[in-house]
Parts: sequence; structure tokens; C-alpha cells
Amino acid sequence: MAWFLLILGGLFEVGFTTSLRFVDGFRNLPWTLAFLVSVTLSMGLLERASRDIPMGTAYAVWGGIGAIGTVAVGMLFFDEPSTTIRLLLILVIVGAIAGLKLTA
Repeated sequence: MAWFLLILGGLFEVGFTTSLRFVDGFRNLPWTLAFLVSVTLSMGLLERASRDIPMGTAYAVWGGIGAIGTVAVGMLFFDEPSTTIRLLLILVIVGAIAGLKLTA
């Protein structure tokens, strides 16, 4: 269950980083609320998961999921570059996350 919560928290991290793109100095209320809800849920789920998963592992996995998801959203929706090297580096992060899961 802790791993599920951690993955869910990582997905909410993608939500808050994506929302952050649109908050406009926290003047855009709907996006600001989306950011605040996402960051609260993301941090809360990280905290809950870290009760059963070592904090270093939990934080690295949570951050990795957020990083991969944020890069993917950027590539898919905001025309950020999707070069071969970027995709290979994403695979390295995925491998590192899988390795942390296997050794936890």
C-alpha cells in the first residue's frame, strides 16, 4: 500500500508542477487552487508512504516520478524537445526508480 501511495503522490507532483506553469504569480485563482491541492496531496502522500518506506528511497522515487511525469507533460503538451538523449535519460531515471523499488 505504501508504494501505491508513493506513486500516487508522485503523480500529484506532476499536477503541481504543471499547475505552476499557469498560476501567473498566484493571480490565476483556478490554477493556484489546483497547485495548492496538488502540492498538499503530493506531500501528504509522500509523508504517509515514508512511514513504511525509507525516507531516502521514498523521496528519490517520488522526485523521479515527478521529474519523469513533468518532462513527459512538457513534451506531450507544451512542445518541449523530445530528443533521443532526453528519452534515454528518462529511461535511466526509470531504471533507477525500479532499482530502488527492488532493493527496498
